[in-house]
Parts: sequence; structure tokens; C-alpha cells
Amino acid sequence: MRRVISSLSIAVLIAAAPASAQAQDKKLSINFGGGYTASLSDVRDWLGDGYNVNVGVIWHLSETVGIQGDYSFTGLGQRRISVPISAAPGGSSVPTDLFGDMNMQYGNLNLMYRPDTGGKAKPYVVAGIGVYYRPITVTTPAVGYMPGFCSPWWYICYPGGFVEVERILGSRSSYDFGMDFGGGIDFAVSDLANVYIEARYHYILGPTITNPSTKTQQKANGQFLPIIFGFRF
Repeated sequence: MRRVISSLSIAVLIAAAPASAQAQDKKLSINFGGGYTASLSDVRDWLGDGYNVNVGVIWHLSETVGIQGDYSFTGLGQRRISVPISAAPGGSSVPTDLFGDMNMQYGNLNLMYRPDTGGKAKPYVVAGIGVYYRPITVTTPAVGYMPGFCSPWWYICYPGGFVEVERILGSRSSYDFGMDFGGGIDFAVSDLANVYIEARYHYILGPTITNPSTKTQQKANGQFLPIIFGFRF
């Protein structure tokens, strides 16, 4: 009996050894996260702060170096500016509100370095490049006539009349290249999952916009700082 138990124990240890090595030599990690995005520099005068949702994959080249690919969606808050508008050139003007709404979608390819600290909290740094898609819509309040309608599912019946509406002044979008760098900390919560917090600075090389009145040119570069909380498996 003792020989049988000893043989079974050895077999279990041999079978467990590859599984343990496989857990330590994990090649791929998947992360899901979200958080707050701050607009920086001149961008902050024209666009608001917002939220972000992020998903990514890390290919571990070694215990300290990895390649990360991720996709993010950022919804930026509406920003209001006041522009003097007159009925005719040179006439008296009235301050009028304009609203800018933008979201941002981008994919990044980063190099990740994670020093071996030996603890459950593991800091890391990332840096890389990305492709950014930024659509924006500019609107202003207006007045329009709406006929009467009735909807029991909206709990309202409207007799008709003049109502305030939004007039779209312009809708544009741009695909641009950019770069990002930052860092974060992983906290091990189990053998299978970590939680992490990360801050990463993004600089986007935007298109050149020409002012038709003054012929001056400005670059629509973007600067943003997402702060992400998430899980890594």
C-alpha cells in the first residue's frame, strides 16, 4: 500500500509540474477597463472631459517585457463657447452659444516593461504609437415649428407649436497618427486575475486647418490623459 501511495504521489507531482510551469510562463493576458479622460492644453478650451472604455491583449515576451495592443473608446463632454452673431456684416451682434461634441476611437501598439519587484504590486511603463479617429459635431440652438403628436409610451401629447431645436453647423472627422506613454500598477488578487490602475498620455498629430478670413493655419493636435481602472486575466 505504501508503495502504491508513493507512486501516486510522484505521479501527481510530475503531472502538476507542467501545469505550474505553464502558469508561470503565461504568454497572453487580456485586460478590460474604463475610467476618466481629461482634455489637456489648448484642447481643453474647445472640448470637455469624458469617460473611456478599454480592451487589450498583452503578449509576454519575457517576465519583464511585453507587447500590448489595445482599443479604446472615449466619449468627451460637450463644450460650450459664445460667438457674436449679427443679421448682416457690420450690424449689431448677439452672443450665441455653439456646442462641440466629440468622441474618440483609437488603437495603440505599445511596448510594456514590468520590472521584477517580487511583490503583489507590480509597476509597469508603456510607450508606443496609435491610429486615432475623431469625429466632431458643432451645433447651435435654433427654433422650429413642430406639428402636434401623441405617444402613450412617452407619456406625452403635444399640441404643436414652435420649439427649441439644435441646428447642426458642421460635422467633420479625421484619422490621425499619434503616440502614447505612461504607466500603472498591477495588483494580484488571485492566481488568475489582477486589478490595475493606469495613466497614459496621448499626443495626436491632427490635420492643418486654414482660417479663410486671415489665411492663418493651425494644427488640430490633440492631447488627452485617460485614467483607467480595470482587470487583467
